[in-house]
Amino acid sequence: MIFRYLALLLSFVSLLAGSPAQAADKAVNVNRIVFQVSDEDSRKWHAVLGNINNIRAELGQADIAVVAIGAGLGMLKADALTANAVQDAKAAGVRFVACGNSMSAQHLNKDDMVDGIDYAKAGYVEVMRLQQRGWIYLRP
Repeated sequence: MIFRYLALLLSFVSLLAGSPAQAADKAVNVNRIVFQVSDEDSRKWHAVLGNINNIRAELGQADIAVVAIGAGLGMLKADALTANAVQDAKAAGVRFVACGNSMSAQHLNKDDMVDGIDYAKAGYVEVMRLQQRGWIYLRP
């Protein structure tokens, strides 16, 4: 009988404290931002990279992802004017994701892209999944 009461008491206390997943979420950085880049405009690509620097300067630590879709893939190509800046941002912890469907449509492969970026089958689905996990969506 006493074990039942202890189990109930422990269950009640854990409800008040929150689940382990909730505790982990509190420990995880709350500044999570996903940028969608889908334009063929190098000025916009540079603006996104500048915005990332501004966000990191203001917030300090932030989880940032850039999902390139359609013409926005140009930002992540190895021969792009932004390639070095993408590498620098990647080294600072920014995650860059190329849309696999867009790559197929443009006949691009991983050799055409900046080294070390991530790939998603569908860029819009990647954006949606991040939003569902609480990421803030920005499309400059």
